Amino acid sequence: MELLIQTLVAGVLLGGVYALVSVGLNLLFGVVRVINFAHGEFVMVGMYLAFWLWAGLGMDPYVSLLIVAPAMFLLGVIFQRGIIQPIQGTSANMKIFVTVGISIILQNLALFLWGGQYRTVSTSYSTSVFTLGGVTISVGRLIAFIGALVLVAALFYIMNRTMTGTVLRAIAEDGPTAVLVGIPVKKFYFVATGISVMLAGVAGVMLTPFTSASPTFGFHMTLIAFIVVVIGGMGSMVGSLVGGVLLGAIETLAGTYISPALQQAVLFAIFIIVVLVRPQGLFGKGAGTEEVGLK
Repeated sequence: MELLIQTLVAGVLLGGVYALVSVGLNLLFGVVRVINFAHGEFVMVGMYLAFWLWAGLGMDPYVSLLIVAPAMFLLGVIFQRGIIQPIQGTSANMKIFVTVGISIILQNLALFLWGGQYRTVSTSYSTSVFTLGGVTISVGRLIAFIGALVLVAALFYIMNRTMTGTVLRAIAEDGPTAVLVGIPVKKFYFVATGISVMLAGVAGVMLTPFTSASPTFGFHMTLIAFIVVVIGGMGSMVGSLVGGVLLGAIETLAGTYISPALQQAVLFAIFIIVVLVRPQGLFGKGAGTEEVGLK
């Protein structure tokens, strides 16, 4: 029982970061109607930015958020203008092909610039732990979990309590009508994509104290985020939060009680079951996986 609780705690803490990554992916889908298969690569970019700021300037990863967050938002705006906007009116399959291509480009660019070796940030809390009720908790993972929840809560507040959030929700609900009533939809596409990429980069920064950066790390995060979005429900940020925590717990349980080599197999088995049984996801209300060419 103690091992089960320990495993669940570790999984839930990791799942908080998964939720942060997935909320950003879901925001982009909900507003811009694009599933970004390069989303994990932006997590990887955030990790490398945090690493080089630490290695070059001795900056703590969480302090580096003051630089990384706005830089990633700007990168998101550039991504929207240069890549997403030209393909906005194309088919779902075309958008998938283009974002997969961007994913490959970013992977190879990272490999060219920084090599294939793993980059690790070492801080005073990277390996620190404390015991609570007989359960050992990683300080780094706990900080990342709390930070992720704060950012997800902040996004919920923006979406539900601010004019910008109201406009974004209106566009997500009915984009053509939003255009007819005079909302500058393209302008808010930049906002949505910037926030989405920024959240991915911030999640990468939060992972660096206990996870090594590598050029291929983003591929794993894209798979995780995509599974979370489909399970939770495309367009549902609550679904992303619940799905991220749930997936983190399942991943660690599978690694502990089945085999670490079968962790992704278990996740994909759950993914396939959800797609077959409930394509709109657990919390999805609108179109499901068929909207992005999966059904």
